[in-house]
Amino acid sequence: MLAGRTLAGVAGGLRYRSPLATQRANRYTDNMAKPINALDYLSGSEEYPAQPVCVLFGDDSFLKRQSLVRLRREVLGGDDGDFSLSVFQGRSAVLPDVLGELTTVAMFGSDKRLIVVEQADEFVSRYRQDLEDYTARPSTSGVLVLEVKAWPGNTKLYKIVAAEGLAIDCKAPAVARLAPWLGVWARESHNVGLTPEVAELLIDLVGPELGLLDQELAKLALVADLEGQITLQTVRQLVGTWRARTTWEMLDAVLDGKVREAMTQLDRLLLAGENPIAILGQISASLRRLAAATRLVLQAERAGRKIALGQALREAGVRQFLVNKTQRQLRLLGRHRGGQLYRWLLQADLDLKGASSLPPRLILERLIVRIAATEARQ
Repeated sequence: MLAGRTLAGVAGGLRYRSPLATQRANRYTDNMAKPINALDYLSGSEEYPAQPVCVLFGDDSFLKRQSLVRLRREVLGGDDGDFSLSVFQGRSAVLPDVLGELTTVAMFGSDKRLIVVEQADEFVSRYRQDLEDYTARPSTSGVLVLEVKAWPGNTKLYKIVAAEGLAIDCKAPAVARLAPWLGVWARESHNVGLTPEVAELLIDLVGPELGLLDQELAKLALVADLEGQITLQTVRQLVGTWRARTTWEMLDAVLDGKVREAMTQLDRLLLAGENPIAILGQISASLRRLAAATRLVLQAERAGRKIALGQALREAGVRQFLVNKTQRQLRLLGRHRGGQLYRWLLQADLDLKGASSLPPRLILERLIVRIAATEARQ
């Protein structure tokens, strides 16, 4: 900001002009569109054309990377488009340099420029009003992509981008969306097919990590059958690595109340270099199904009716061939611990991501002890 004025890029260079965002905020609020979920964008990016200002926000690096690939393909086209691509780091980027690149036509490559500011949270905070002004009247010669973690909906910049630009929500998706997405992604990106049952098994073995799931699909595509299908048998043979098996063995030990065995399996995973957040992610999907089944049973009881435990588990997303085993585990878990699972998982997730000063190992051990403890000790 200089003397109360903002910088904005226009074709041919930079110039000063008065702020626009405050005067037009109400109109942008009326015209706001919701951010596009990244899974929807990747499944049909042609429905969401690139705008002069695009924002990729959230915590899933795979979704951000793939969304940027789609934007690059649309804006720049073929390989020569790299001449028209510039990437800045948010902590060191200076706004006049970024806007200057947006308005400079490359000698080779695409007619349009694609300018990406990575890890741009600090950049957005530093130049928020300038970016509001620019987004209101952007240059037509380039596309600016801001990659951020946080994108609060109560800011003027959020409202202007929602009305005039393209915002793509790259937060980790709900587990319920993964299996349908995996089927579409396998067909479009790896030219193979897989049934919902195969997709669910793959998610159970790998965990809800999109990047890891994509890597496994690439490997499985090489050994698909003659009809281009990935089978249950192939997944069980090639994806059931010792780390995946150890994680599920640890979870089974926890739910059986075998704390010492569970701790031994946790030791093996951590010593092998497994990320604590990844361990939690792999077991959370199964534990959330137990929590959901517990909630269904308790809600039915409060309403004065009964629901069979097997039915509650199926409604919670447990596959039929796992119902008997999971039903036994849920009985051992008990309603008290089952009712606490959501809270415990959320706390462990937040603590692993910085909310606690405890070492990650102790955070996971505390979760194991809580789940495996007997009802009397609760």
